[in-house]
Order: sequence, then structure tokens, then C-alpha cells
Amino acid sequence: MDVGSRKKTIIVREYNLGIGVVQVYENYMVAIFEEGATLTLERTYQIIGISEIHFRDKPFGFISLRKHSYAIDPTVYTYLRELINLKAFAIVSVKEIDMHNFKIEKLFYKKPMKFFIEFDNALTWVKKRVKSAK
Repeated sequence: MDVGSRKKTIIVREYNLGIGVVQVYENYMVAIFEEGATLTLERTYQIIGISEIHFRDKPFGFISLRKHSYAIDPTVYTYLRELINLKAFAIVSVKEIDMHNFKIEKLFYKKPMKFFIEFDNALTWVKKRVKSAK
């Protein structure tokens, strides 16, 4: 799995949530959670808060870079899909289990969401969707 873009991008801010990090860029966020972590509703509220600080009135994308295995409370998608300015949600992983989980997660999210094996492809898709939403 290619985990980093070859082009030089600038991280606006990085947040450590205790279970992983969220990196904020100009018009998207990248989340990398730790092995064995659980993404709960409380942690999701933290991510939503970060998005409101940086993207209050502009479209943005979210990339979940799944380097490690972790659990997700599926009800978090109910809250994430209410973010009107979240225009693209990408998951990046080479693990087959993540591909299967993605199919289930997509049922809960019900908005544009796509699975990628390579980070650069996810980033291109996210940027394109965000740009077309402006």
C-alpha cells in the first residue's frame, strides 16, 4: 500500500486523539487510528469538531488510512452523514477484511464513499469531489 503522496502537501494541523491522529490539509482530513482502537461516538464528535474548526463553510473530504485494524461503532455514520459539507469519504487499505467491512459501512453512511488500495488514488478522488462541490 502506498501510504504517502509523492507531491509535497502541507499539513495545516495534526490532532492526536489518543486512539490515533487526524491530519488536516487544505480541503481534506486524513485519519490514522492505532491497532486495536475503537472509534466511538465520542471520538467521532472530536473529528466533527475538528472539521467545524477547519471547514465550517467549505466542502471537504475525509480519508481513513487503515494501516491498522480497529473497530468502528457503525452508528458514527449517522452523525457523519449529517455533515453537509463532507463531500467525499475514502477508505484506504490493502486488507481484504477492510474491503468486506467497507460494504457494511457503506450501508450506514449512504453518501459518496469509496474504497481504495492506494492512497494517491483516494486523494485524487477526494480532491475531485471537493472541487466539484465548490
